[in-house]
Amino acid sequence: MKDPRFEQLADVLVRHSTRLQPGENILIDATDIPAPLTIAIVRAVQKAGGNPMVNTGQSAVTRALFHGATEDMMKLNGDVRLYQMQKAQAYIAVRGADNSAELSDVPGDKMKLYTKHWMHPVHMEHRVKKTKWVVLRYPSPSMAQEAKMSTEAFEDFYFDVCTFDYGRMEEAVKPLVERMQRTDMVRIVGPGTELSFSIKDIGVVPCFGERNIPDGECFTAPVKDSVNGILQYNTPTIEHGVTHENVRLVLKDGKIVEATGSETAKLNEVLDTDEGARYIGEWSLGYNPYIMNPMKDILFDEKIAGSFHFTPGQAYEEADNGNRSEVHWDMVCIQRPEYGGGEIFFDGELIRKDGLFVPEALQGLNPDRLKGV
Repeated sequence: MKDPRFEQLADVLVRHSTRLQPGENILIDATDIPAPLTIAIVRAVQKAGGNPMVNTGQSAVTRALFHGATEDMMKLNGDVRLYQMQKAQAYIAVRGADNSAELSDVPGDKMKLYTKHWMHPVHMEHRVKKTKWVVLRYPSPSMAQEAKMSTEAFEDFYFDVCTFDYGRMEEAVKPLVERMQRTDMVRIVGPGTELSFSIKDIGVVPCFGERNIPDGECFTAPVKDSVNGILQYNTPTIEHGVTHENVRLVLKDGKIVEATGSETAKLNEVLDTDEGARYIGEWSLGYNPYIMNPMKDILFDEKIAGSFHFTPGQAYEEADNGNRSEVHWDMVCIQRPEYGGGEIFFDGELIRKDGLFVPEALQGLNPDRLKGV
C-alpha cells in the first residue's frame, strides 16, 4: 500500500534538495528503510528524467563487514563506492537504524580504516565537493525512543519536519548570511563556556533543504588559529556508535589542547586521528522551528532551534579555513533557557540571547516567525 507521505518526501528530495535535471545520474543509498520509500524515490527520479543507481543495505551487515575488515577489503569497498559516486551528478542517502549503537563495538583501528579508505575519499572529497547531495534519516523505533516519543508520534513529527516549506526558510536566512559575511570576531558565552574566534573572510553557507533533510542551519568556519577559550557542550553526541556526554574542550590558538567527557579516552582517540582533528572545521547556528530537543541523531540535533555546533576536523570547501582531517565531528550546544541559556556576539553586538535572535532583521529565524505563527 502506498503511503502518500513517501511520495511527498521523495518529491522534496528530487525536486528541491537535489534539483535533479533530465539526463542526470543519481546514486541512492538506502540503509534499513522500507522498500516502498526507496521505490517512491526511484519513481520520482524517473519522473524527473534522471537515471537512478541504488544501493540497499543493513547496518547489522555493515557491522559484520567492518569487524572482519582488512585494509585491502576496506580499500576495495571504498574504490567501488568512489567509482559509483564519480558516475553521479546527484546523491540521496536515506539512513535508518534499528540500533543507533550498532557500530559501537567495532574496534577503533577498523573504523580508522573505514574513515581513511571509504568515508573520506568517497564522501568528504568527492560527494560533498562534486555532487548535488542530500542526506536524511528514516524514522525508526530506536529514533523514537531517543526522542522520548511513541513510534507513531515520532513518524508524524518526522514527516512534518522533513516536508517543511524550505522556501520560507531560504528567504528568512538571507539577513543572517549578510550579517555573518561582514563579521570579524565572534564571542560565545554560557554555562561553562567562554569562547572567541574570528570568521573574517570565511565563506557563509545557508542551509534550507539542499544538503540535509531536515534542515535549518547557517555555517561558516573559524579562522583556523583564532579560537581561544573553553566550550562546554550540553547535548549527547554519537561517534562511531559511542555516545559521548558532557564534552568539554579547551582551545588555544585554534588547537584543542584538552578534551574531556563521559568517554574521555575514546574522545581523544578520535581527536588524535590526525593533526587536523584537533582544529575546528565548522561553526554553525541552528534554527529549525520544529526541532527543539536532542535525540542523539546529528542530522536532527545540529538543526535544533537556539543551538550551535562547533566541529572538530575537516572544513567544507564552501566555507574553508584550510583545515584538513579525516574527521568531521559535529557537536551541539543548545542555548535556550531550559538548557542553561547563553549569548552570541558579533563584533561586540548581541546577536542571539537564550536561543533567540535579537536584531529585528534576524528575528524571522526565531521559531514562531519561521513557522508563520
